[in-house]
Amino acid sequence: MPKFAYAAIDASGATIEGFQKADTIGDARSALIEQHLYPVKIEEKRGSLQFELTQEKVKKKELMHFTRQLAVFVKAGIPITEALDIIGDETSDVALRRTISSMVEGLRNGGTLSDAAGKHPEAFPMYYIGILQSAELTGKLDETLDSLAGYLEREIETRSKVVAALSYPMVVMVLAVITVAVLAGYVLPQFKPLFEELGADLPLPTRMLLGVATIFTDMIYIPIGFFVLLFGSIFWLFKTESGKPNKDKLLLKIPVIRGIVEYSILERFCRILGAMMKAGVPLPEGLKTTTEATDNVVFREALERAQEVMLEGAGFARPLADTGLFPGAAKQMFKVGEETGTLDEQLEVASFYFDRELESRIKKFTMMFEPLMIVFVGVIVGFVAMALVSAMYGVLGETKNQI
Repeated sequence: MPKFAYAAIDASGATIEGFQKADTIGDARSALIEQHLYPVKIEEKRGSLQFELTQEKVKKKELMHFTRQLAVFVKAGIPITEALDIIGDETSDVALRRTISSMVEGLRNGGTLSDAAGKHPEAFPMYYIGILQSAELTGKLDETLDSLAGYLEREIETRSKVVAALSYPMVVMVLAVITVAVLAGYVLPQFKPLFEELGADLPLPTRMLLGVATIFTDMIYIPIGFFVLLFGSIFWLFKTESGKPNKDKLLLKIPVIRGIVEYSILERFCRILGAMMKAGVPLPEGLKTTTEATDNVVFREALERAQEVMLEGAGFARPLADTGLFPGAAKQMFKVGEETGTLDEQLEVASFYFDRELESRIKKFTMMFEPLMIVFVGVIVGFVAMALVSAMYGVLGETKNQI
């Protein structure tokens, strides 16, 4: 159970400091009040082994449900602190529950909802905080929260589409590698002593497979080293700060995958920037936040350069067009939106356009990749079967000749 350090005032007015065990900050506050103590400050006390465990990120799906529930409570006129208490009691996600408890504590100390959320980057993205700040100024918090929930839902759907499209080929490739490893490392070595004993003249495919089998048996350090290098490279590309830029550049060089990655990034860019502008966030601030929220380093650097040009007075549509990242249809939408003052609407239209294009590209990729993988695996298995069968026929022919 978490431990909370507190400073409180007792009935005589004296300040008391100590620790209180509780599941959340709210529970700790309630426990102190029951002891006739008025808490002035409460914060979670972390042990030396908890430096990262308590900073677990809140899942996007949980954030989406939280945002939608909060929108309903605000629309019904329920105070935010009371609404947060109810949502915190009902959620099963530990990270979100702790975040909500901390937010309630911040609100009770006189902070705003955006300030309380801004202290938890592990739960709320930067654009989320910016939209909340604008909503508090315009007084349209319920509508903004409802829109945010919708945008988060679309982001989850888009991400799941991309992950599904890229995961399928990886799974098939792994299965193909495992199949080859089992055949070369276990099945073929069983026949090798028989072939050597009979002294048969083996066909070329069989000799090739036996050479692979030798690598997996007598020189096992070669495949082990290969797989260690492979998984090490994947870890470096996806999990380290120095490797991620190389991963981003590599994904944009693979012909088929490039389109999927590009359109997923552009859809997210238009959706977030459109949501921020619709909430009343100034364009320069919204563009800065949206650019920082872009995962791919190639796109982020290009958007940063475009942002600098915009601040020099070059407008919105032309600097984005000069990046070369946006297709012609999107450039036209941006131009029309800038000239007519409906940029937020045009960005939303562009996000729907990219979403449809992304879905279409994913379907094409799946339809193209599935038969290729079936043929690839079939060729491997067929080659192994042919090598074994031709070898057996060669052995039988050699035996008949000796008889």
